[in-house]
Amino acid sequence: MTTNAAHTTALLPELRYLALGDSYTIGEGVAEEGRWPLQLARALRSEGVALADPRIIAQTGWTTDELEAAIRAAEPLGEYDFVSLLIGVNNQYRGRPLDEYQVQFTALLWQAIGLAGNRPGRVLVLSIPDWGVTPFAASEGRDPAQIARELDACNAAAREACAQRGVAFIDITALSRGRGAEPAMLASDGLHPSAAMYAEWVRLAFPVAHRLLIAG
Repeated sequence: MTTNAAHTTALLPELRYLALGDSYTIGEGVAEEGRWPLQLARALRSEGVALADPRIIAQTGWTTDELEAAIRAAEPLGEYDFVSLLIGVNNQYRGRPLDEYQVQFTALLWQAIGLAGNRPGRVLVLSIPDWGVTPFAASEGRDPAQIARELDACNAAAREACAQRGVAFIDITALSRGRGAEPAMLASDGLHPSAAMYAEWVRLAFPVAHRLLIAG
């Protein structure tokens, strides 16, 4: 006897999801349902993965140390079945040093693993998108090549930290460079992604998240 995915999902206990980050995770400038973590949770449920909508600890403007402080302030958080992490754009925007980012990102990654029940295979990291292609960056007179170099360095450090700990790393930076200046891919502020761009991020993240959660 077979059951459809929706019925199967309804019978299973919901998996707990914690999303950690900054404006990209809280979805600055988009409706709540357009945030990428919520889109990801919906997509996974549609394929039979009983993942609850996420608890989000994120705020526009946060750097790595500010996110870490918010996680501490929110304790006790308990244990989650799935944790996502996307952080660092504000470190670059404020001109903070790369070595500081490396240390603080690694500490956050350890926290994420711990919050996932010490299961690196239940943590998903997204790369920092390149805001240098946006109209906002042009309006500020910022050098897009410099922004790209600095973000590439941050993302390389994050990717290496993830590889060393067996954590999945999803590169959405190339996508942001290719389509991040399109009006349909931008929120009204000309800087943050639209719900349509977040849907493209989910398209890249979904197969990996699905594999991690199905693997048990």
